[in-house]
Amino acid sequence: MKFQWSIAPAQPLLAAKLAGQLGISPLLAQCLLNRGHSEPDALAHFLEPRLRNLADPFALPNMAAAVERLFVARERAEPLVIFGDYDVDGVTSTALLLEVLRALGWRVDFYLPHRMDEGYGLSRDGLQNCLEKFSATKLLLAVDCGSTAVDTIAWLNSRGVDVLVLDHHQVSDPLPAACALVNPRLSALPASQSPSANGYTEFCSAGLAFKLAHALVKHGRDHQLAEFQAFDLRPLLDLVALGTIADLVPLTGENRILVTAGLERLNATRRPGLLALKSVAGIERVIGTHEVGFQFGPRLNAAGRLENAAEALQLLLAPDFTAAEPIARALDSRNRERQQIERAITNEVIGAVRSRFDPARDFVIVEGQLLWHIGVVGIVASRVLKEFYRPTFILGGDAGQWRGSGRSIEGFDLAAALRECDDLLSRHGGHAMAAGVTIEPMNVGPFRERLNAIARRTLRPEQLQPSLKLDAEVCLRDLTMERITELERLAPSGMSNPPFQFSAGGLRLHRPPLRMGKEQQHLKLHVTDGNDVLEAVWWNVPKNFTPPARFALAFTAEVNEFRGGRTVQLKVADLRAE
Repeated sequence: MKFQWSIAPAQPLLAAKLAGQLGISPLLAQCLLNRGHSEPDALAHFLEPRLRNLADPFALPNMAAAVERLFVARERAEPLVIFGDYDVDGVTSTALLLEVLRALGWRVDFYLPHRMDEGYGLSRDGLQNCLEKFSATKLLLAVDCGSTAVDTIAWLNSRGVDVLVLDHHQVSDPLPAACALVNPRLSALPASQSPSANGYTEFCSAGLAFKLAHALVKHGRDHQLAEFQAFDLRPLLDLVALGTIADLVPLTGENRILVTAGLERLNATRRPGLLALKSVAGIERVIGTHEVGFQFGPRLNAAGRLENAAEALQLLLAPDFTAAEPIARALDSRNRERQQIERAITNEVIGAVRSRFDPARDFVIVEGQLLWHIGVVGIVASRVLKEFYRPTFILGGDAGQWRGSGRSIEGFDLAAALRECDDLLSRHGGHAMAAGVTIEPMNVGPFRERLNAIARRTLRPEQLQPSLKLDAEVCLRDLTMERITELERLAPSGMSNPPFQFSAGGLRLHRPPLRMGKEQQHLKLHVTDGNDVLEAVWWNVPKNFTPPARFALAFTAEVNEFRGGRTVQLKVADLRAE
């Protein structure tokens, strides 16, 4: 058994009550209860996400001040520069704002920092290069960064540049002296520090960019400005869906509304860049969160990981397919290059760790090498964590300082642990599950020892085995086509709204298993509980595995369409003997 199975407590009475009130099955009601939803009105909104249920954008902290300053710039024809970020969230939010602002009368340009040369966020190097390129800049809009940039924003102010910040990352104390800091995290501060409050705080920057665009259009309409009256924001939702899914923010609340509408737009998009990207990725099925996260996202990220994200932005803004296609092919090529680099480092790390790994001693993995590409260390950390299920830091860089990314497991707060390692680090930041560090090579060993000491103090041994959270134990007869179709109303799935997963016991093979895949690495099973038979597929199964006589499965399920037929198919997550 690879996982600890954790089946949610059954609540048959409450599930039956909700099922009756909402006209749904008790199984769907139980899944909704497992995700923290129990009020019928809220559940109705969850099951029917609609754009009309979005909150007033002016409820976000400092939105009114940001809109006012932007309209002053428009009236004065002041040059405005959007200073973005190099990941999918930063690029999509920059593209969205460029489209809106240019269409509605602003003089606006953009600057995306270079990951290797200028680093993350509002770095002094990046800003100096930006101001050299756009010397007339009087207003800078920092997108997906800036909430902790106290010194650099003060430096910009001293040069006569006003700064607006549109960001969702942690904020500093004191706050930077921006003209307006639009960050939903400010809503969680005490009332004395928070300018206003909004109930939802989990936006990424693409979502915030849409909220800013909405606020600008509302303001323009309220002031009877002609070009704002017929401006339609809905075609921008394809960009919002891309950024929100790729940035791994919770797909709950307003994000659920934006992504649901955004996926509809994405599947019907006429945006040349996305049509070209869909073509090079070979996407022929309906686009959902999986396709965005594993096919669109990596290709858009590839340019920023290896060099500069300008190509990804150019693709999203391409005027026609002829202009977009070569950019999409270049990004696809860069993504393959990124995969090769990532695969080589991952194999090197996993081989090195496996040769000396002691589960009783090694609670945290820290690995670094000179010249490991810092653009892929975060992905490598995720791969290594999946292999060993330990908090992991992967570091790379040059002879001076190394930079790295960390990924964590449930129960180990990376940000808190890094605060205890402050004396060993040049810089650090992040949150509980992901963080970044800058460190001198000579401190890597002490850093590893310190983190392991913290982890041994805070983690219990059972936390070092991954948990598989299951919604319910079911019988195969429960998994009808009608029921699976109904359960798909939980989509779009992602952070804080996982796909439904069940377990079923008392199973045996109905016929011999079949190996699939180029390397015969996958397994197709036909399982029965004595009454019903269902097909199940299991990815990446060791070749020496033989199913026991009796077993239980943990799985999700979907309606599989093949050669015009439709059947229920199980996707196996784990198997254990009974």
